[in-house]
Amino acid sequence: MTFEVIKPGLLTTIQDLGRPGYFHLGIPEGGAMDRAALRIANMLVGNPEDAAGLEAVFMGPELKFNDDAVIAITGAEMPVFLDGEARSGWASFPVRAGQTLKFGFLKTGARIYIAIAGGIDTPPALGSRSTYPIGALGGFEGRALAAGDVVPVGTPATDTPARTLDQSLLLQLPKPVELRVLPGLYWHRLTEASQAQFFDDEWKVAPEADRMGYRFRGGNPVEFVEREQPFGAGSDPSNIVDGCYSYGSIQIPGGTEPIVLHRDAVSGGGYFTIGAIISADMDLIGQLQPNTTVRFRQVDMPAALNARHARSARLEKIRSALR
Repeated sequence: MTFEVIKPGLLTTIQDLGRPGYFHLGIPEGGAMDRAALRIANMLVGNPEDAAGLEAVFMGPELKFNDDAVIAITGAEMPVFLDGEARSGWASFPVRAGQTLKFGFLKTGARIYIAIAGGIDTPPALGSRSTYPIGALGGFEGRALAAGDVVPVGTPATDTPARTLDQSLLLQLPKPVELRVLPGLYWHRLTEASQAQFFDDEWKVAPEADRMGYRFRGGNPVEFVEREQPFGAGSDPSNIVDGCYSYGSIQIPGGTEPIVLHRDAVSGGGYFTIGAIISADMDLIGQLQPNTTVRFRQVDMPAALNARHARSARLEKIRSALR
C-alpha cells in the first residue's frame, strides 16, 4: 500500500511517539508535538497508538492514495476534503484507490495528524520512524515530505470499522492559554520581584515557534541576581558553563524572551533553565499559533503529578469509548 504526495503543505513530516533512550548522545526523543492527537488518530483507524502517521503544521498536504485505505484526521481544526467532498475530523473513513485528500484553511490550532490503517511503513531509525531533519533521521529519507514522494503503508491487522470520537471527551483550548510551570534548578537566579512578575505577565507566542522550541514575547524582561560569571561561562547573565536540558525546559536568553524547548530541542547548552512546563501541558503548546496569548502559572510537584494522572485518565476514557 502506498500514497503519493501531490503537495506537501508547509511542513509535513512522518512522526510516531519518538525515540527515547538517546538523549545522552544529543539525539532528542522527537515524535509528535501533540502526542494525544496522534494517539487518538491511531485509535480511530485501529492502529497501535505508537504507529507512525503524518504531522502537518498550519497547512495540510494534498495526497493521492494508490490503494484502498482507512484514515483519520485529528488535531487542529482544518476542513478535510476527499475528492472535493467534505469529511469530518476526529473520525475514521474509507478512501478508495485513486482518490485525493485535500485540506482547507486552518481555523484553530496549529497541527493536524493523519493516521492510516496499517501505519506508515518507512524504515525505522534508532527504533522510531519520527522525522528528525537536523540529524537526517527517520521519516522519509530523514526529511520532510516533498511533492512526488511515494510513501509506503503497512497492512492493517484487521478490518477497521468506522469510528467517531465524541469531541466532548477532548480537552478544550482555554483562553487565555495557561501553561503550568514547575520551577527548576536555576529559578533562584531570578530576583524575587522577577519571579512574581514572570507569572503576572501576559505573553504571546512569537513567530519563532517550531519543533525545536516555542519563543514567547510581550512580558517584562526578567532581572537576574547579580553574581560573578563562572569561569568558562559566557558574558550573558543567563549563561552557565554548560547544563543539561529536559523536555519542556524554559530558557530566557538575555532575560527578555522565554523559550520552551520542545520535541526536537538540543539536550544541553550554555543557558540556564528556570524550570519546565509540566508534561500534561506540552501537547497544548504544539497547537498554539503565533500571537496566541499565554499565561504561565506556577505549580508544585504534587500538582504536576495530578495533572499527568488526569491526562492519562482522559486518554483511557477515550480508549474505552473507541473500543
